[in-house]
Parts: sequence; structure tokens; C-alpha cells
Amino acid sequence: MANTQEHVTHRGLVPPKLPLPLNPELAKHAEARAANLQNRIADAITRFAGSMAFVYFHIIWFAVWIICGIEGYPYGLLTMIVSLEAIFLSTFVMISQNRADFKRQAAADQQWKMVQEEDQQNKQLIELSNQILELTRAVHAMTCTDGEQQSTPVSGG
Repeated sequence: MANTQEHVTHRGLVPPKLPLPLNPELAKHAEARAANLQNRIADAITRFAGSMAFVYFHIIWFAVWIICGIEGYPYGLLTMIVSLEAIFLSTFVMISQNRADFKRQAAADQQWKMVQEEDQQNKQLIELSNQILELTRAVHAMTCTDGEQQSTPVSGG
């Protein structure tokens, strides 16, 4: 990736969107997932929560909270907010894992179909090879029989 404006902005400030996969089954899965608003929201939150922008945001938030004295030690409200955030983030992590499982399953299904098709092709190739072998044997038997008949009078004369 070149140093384009988009690349520079994504260097920690804005989490990048993942490119569409090359696998056609995974591309179909990504398109179907993008069609659902809830999935798009979950993907955006997961993408943001897994970025350095998320870390920077929390460093600034905690620093402002503590330095400005929004609440006194032991920071009960901050603790409650962070706990609720952790609950929601763990849910988004599970959503992300489910998405990854669906992607792995789609890829595995496509690979299984391909293996089955290759198995059929291999069976056809073996059958064709056996037919070629039979024909080769038949041609060899004919040439050996013809060759023996022609060679006998020549060597006898």
C-alpha cells in the first residue's frame, strides 16, 4: 500500500475497512453481511474497538477524568462505565468470532465442493488412463502378432 492520503489517515486514527476477500464464497458472505444494518454497526464497532484509535481515546478519556477531578478516588462511576463498556465489548468480540466462524465455514464448504469435483475428475482420468492402457495393449498385441508373421518368412528366406 502506497503512502496515499487514505493510508496515512488509517495509520492509527481511523481503522481501515477490510478488503473484499478473493474467495468467491467469502465475497458472497461479506456482501450478505453488509446488507444487514445490524451487522454493519457491529462490524464498525468491532473495527473501532480493535484499533489504536480506541486505545488513544481511552488514554485521553481516563487522563481527563482523573486530572479534571470529575469524580474523586476510588472512581466508582468511571469503574461502572468501564465495566459496562467491557461487557458490551466482550459481546462484540463474540459477534466477531461468530463472523469469523461463518467465514471459515463458507471457505471450508467451498473447499469441500472443490475436493469432491477434483475426486470426480480424478476418477474420470483414471478411467481414461485405463482405457488408453487397454488400447495400448491391444495395439501392442496386434503389432507383435503382425510383426512375428512378417518376420518369420523374411528370416526363413
